[in-house]
Amino acid sequence: MPTSTATIGPARIAVWLARGARALGRAPLASLAHGLVFTIVALAILGIGWNHGWLLAGAFTGFVLPAPALATGLYELSRRLERGDSATVTDAIGAWRAASPALLRFGALLAAIGTAWVGFCWLVVRASAGSGAAAAAASPEGGVAALLRLFADERGAALFVAWIVAGGLVAAIVFAIGVVSVPMLLERRVTLRDAVLASVRVVGEHPFTMALWAAVIMAATLVAALSVVGWVVVVPLLGHASWHAYRDLVGEGAPPAGTPSAAR
Repeated sequence: MPTSTATIGPARIAVWLARGARALGRAPLASLAHGLVFTIVALAILGIGWNHGWLLAGAFTGFVLPAPALATGLYELSRRLERGDSATVTDAIGAWRAASPALLRFGALLAAIGTAWVGFCWLVVRASAGSGAAAAAASPEGGVAALLRLFADERGAALFVAWIVAGGLVAAIVFAIGVVSVPMLLERRVTLRDAVLASVRVVGEHPFTMALWAAVIMAATLVAALSVVGWVVVVPLLGHASWHAYRDLVGEGAPPAGTPSAAR
């Protein structure tokens, strides 16, 4: 049962994670398959970008931005588990096949934002091309070592801080518009506009809890990256937990299933 939205405080995050862990345990193969795919793609980005530092810096963060849409299959698994239905890889794939045009458009929007961020990272590095380190980092052959040298001096440190701030702002916007909208578009027939507005409204109503939830997601993802394979478990755990967060956050005030406002 959804919790009254007035009672949703930071303590609910532990509940979301516990429910996510239970969902992972009930559908381990389908859940871990999502984490494995995520990990393989991340390793591919690492392999391609290792000798292209600017690309690696942008691609890793840009890859995370569409995460709310990429978790659609996990949301479907959680939804089916709630109903007592089967929760298999086929069921998760079916969520994409049956996805509303609004959900597909939102996924494309997040992918475009991620791509634009990769380009922005390259422009930031090029903008500091007055030094040899910057030129090396921005060149096609500039690897991770060149990028680290770029951030080593005082000018590079300021550039790094600006990059982190810009990335944080973009991530915050994506989180605010996607934390509720993606599962809502999966579950209910609402317009993309209504889903995004509902997501922003929820974040505005629970700013501290949602900021902490975003920090937990980021911290868990970074810690899991230390072992790389940790993503295989952490990604589905967070995906299932995010579904249960959505259930709590929309409460009884969410548009009912079958609303006349069909997704367009």
